[in-house]
Amino acid sequence: MKFAVIVFPGSNCDVDMFHAIKDELGEEVEYVWHDSENLDEFDGILLPGGFSYGDYLRSGAIARFSNVMQQVVKAAEAGKPVLGVCNGFQILLESGLLPGAMRRNESLQFRCQTVQLTVENNQTLFTSAYGQSETINIPIAHGEGNYYCDAETLQCLKDNNQIVFTYNENPNGSVADIAGITNEKGNVLGMMPHPERAVDELLGSADGLKLFQSIVKNWREAHVVNA
Repeated sequence: MKFAVIVFPGSNCDVDMFHAIKDELGEEVEYVWHDSENLDEFDGILLPGGFSYGDYLRSGAIARFSNVMQQVVKAAEAGKPVLGVCNGFQILLESGLLPGAMRRNESLQFRCQTVQLTVENNQTLFTSAYGQSETINIPIAHGEGNYYCDAETLQCLKDNNQIVFTYNENPNGSVADIAGITNEKGNVLGMMPHPERAVDELLGSADGLKLFQSIVKNWREAHVVNA
């Protein structure tokens, strides 16, 4: 499986994501600059954390207009797995690939710590390696991770089982303790915690590796079936 790590001006977790895929997962991966106009050769798309375009206006608001985002939307519509982490999640929200918006942390402080998450839905292509309701340890590092949506959207997320991860102890004020959601189709995941920083016990946790393993396993199974 071949992954693209999208690099925007201000991305700073792209190397972490590249390492997770190449060195821990053992899959093919390339950096792709934000002005790229073709992602057809890639099987999975990864939007890393950081401060794209300095987070001017709002986090992800300018990155949403990058040339590459047209291709990310195209890949998502084609059913390819698309993962946005932290700033990547914010970009997915701004682009309309996921519902809702991101606000400043309730404390108005930057939070950098390891948090416990509950796997709310292990029936997605991102979470099939986890147990249902499994507790995992994943680090966060954000100042604008307070996920918000209106009551109607929240009910839709619940009804469609799109809430994938929740915080056991909410660090940012996110509605319904939401840490990660998918689109209705289930092939786009946005999450504030950093699974790419939890792929080896030397980092304090390897719980994030299962997320990437899930993507590869489900992709391979789908392509064997369709071959």
